[in-house]
Amino acid sequence: MVLQIFTLIGALGMFLYGMNFMSAGLQKASGDKLRGILTSMTSNPFKRVLTGLGITALVQSSSATTVLVVSFVNAGLLTLVQAVGIIMGANIGTTLTAWVTAVGFSVDISAFSVPLMILGFLLTSSKKQNNKNIGEFIVGFALMFLGLSFMKSSAGAILSNKDAMVAFFSHFTEFGFWSDIIFLLAGTILTIVLQASSATMAITMLLTTSGLIDFELACAMVLGENIGTTITANMAASVGNTAAKRAALAHTLFNIFGVIWMLIVFKPFLRLVGIVMDAVGFYNPLTIDLTTPEAGPTLLYGISMLHTLFNITNTMVLIWFSPTIVKIVEKLIKTPKNSEDEAFRLKYIDAGRIAAPEFASEQATKEIIHFAQICRNGLGYAREAINESDPDKFEELRKKLVKYEEISDRIEYEIATFLNAISAQEVSMATSYQIKSMYKIIGELESLGDSGESISRILSRKNIHKKEFDAESIKHLNGMVDLVDEAYAVMIENLNAYYSGNLDEIRNAYDAEDRINVMRNNLREQAIEEVEGGDSTSYLTSVYYLDIVSELEKMGDFMINVSQDLYKCKLKISQL
Repeated sequence: MVLQIFTLIGALGMFLYGMNFMSAGLQKASGDKLRGILTSMTSNPFKRVLTGLGITALVQSSSATTVLVVSFVNAGLLTLVQAVGIIMGANIGTTLTAWVTAVGFSVDISAFSVPLMILGFLLTSSKKQNNKNIGEFIVGFALMFLGLSFMKSSAGAILSNKDAMVAFFSHFTEFGFWSDIIFLLAGTILTIVLQASSATMAITMLLTTSGLIDFELACAMVLGENIGTTITANMAASVGNTAAKRAALAHTLFNIFGVIWMLIVFKPFLRLVGIVMDAVGFYNPLTIDLTTPEAGPTLLYGISMLHTLFNITNTMVLIWFSPTIVKIVEKLIKTPKNSEDEAFRLKYIDAGRIAAPEFASEQATKEIIHFAQICRNGLGYAREAINESDPDKFEELRKKLVKYEEISDRIEYEIATFLNAISAQEVSMATSYQIKSMYKIIGELESLGDSGESISRILSRKNIHKKEFDAESIKHLNGMVDLVDEAYAVMIENLNAYYSGNLDEIRNAYDAEDRINVMRNNLREQAIEEVEGGDSTSYLTSVYYLDIVSELEKMGDFMINVSQDLYKCKLKISQL
């Protein structure tokens, strides 16, 4: 008996691992399609629902979709109203998993699973990345159905003498409506513990076909699973911003509202499920004789039908109340009064666990663009510091440049940590190349932050020695800063072009770098000639002046490195 129990638990683990492996393969094989689905987002609420449905059907995980949506809301890529629509679609998309599970229990596909694993292994050995991804999907698919087969057989062995278990469950099945509530709570808690509604669905189907609970109580458990699955998004949002927390709460409220109205019409809705089952050629799970061979498949498909009809109906009812749900969560989660640090926090990747690595790399790219914009803001303070003659105002600017250097260090570390987390998962070769490139790019951006702080130190030493730049020197330095700012604009333009897939060449970056180098050379030669010609400007003032020119030129070097890294990465990916 103990061995059979561990076999059942192991079979559940195999089922979940197979589903995750299958999902990973699908994500890598269809990464471009996933991005296309997201970019098709419009203001049409039904298209939002279709977006959520499509993504969930592809990644085979509503939790992955909702965590992804939370992270995109956290990033400002989706509004709260858009997020609610996608989450509604995700709830419909996840019903596909219930049907797959029902088929796995009712039809023994395990006989085909081993040959499928051979095919999957051969494909994963292919040199073509897309074949490897498809191979992973096939292996995951085979493992999932093997897990279901082992679950069914081990449960049958455990229940060969099931009197004790029937007696145990009978304690909770004799309270009428309250029994429904008990099993609803059981489904909620089990889903929270397992962190996978698909696993709870498999357990529910197993209990039903084993005769331990009837169809009505199984449906109550399914309703509970819809509430329990929202915990994943809330955990992800716990480290996100206010918008992310609101999106996760909206998911919870949507599912809770749905379960509440469903409980009010629970009995009639079950009868509707029976009518629909009759209409599509199945037996009615409420009236079928449980001793017949057709009883098992009928109960399984009935549970799947209930899950599908509930989520479709719930979406059709509540989609019109999306703005109301948004208003409720905005009242429940207030905007923080102190948002001073909002501008300096991670904007795109600060929403907890990684749901889909192929999407996560895209989030990291957007975060790097945000990082570059923050660095450019630091150049603005460097310009002000160069032009500031008042000691007190200069000190304020110096502190800001020091703060920006600390911010760049922190952002580099947090992006690198995020990239490490992506690298630890199964990713496509293209994503692997992107991650390696991103490591280099964030290092260059962090160096830009260092340069701003270095300029503040040079200016501080100048002030300590009571040296002043004349009007002509200030004018030249401002001209140099203008060129560096133009190089910043070019670098950010190339980052955006890479993100959108339109980075065809980087001539603009080379031109910006050439202009900086030419001006640096001209200013250096002019300053040296003035010193050698006995100009009244002191030698020490010229040293400070040339140090700033040199530091600005180094910033141009860091920026051209970013564009070069982007272009090299694009070429590598195009060769796959």
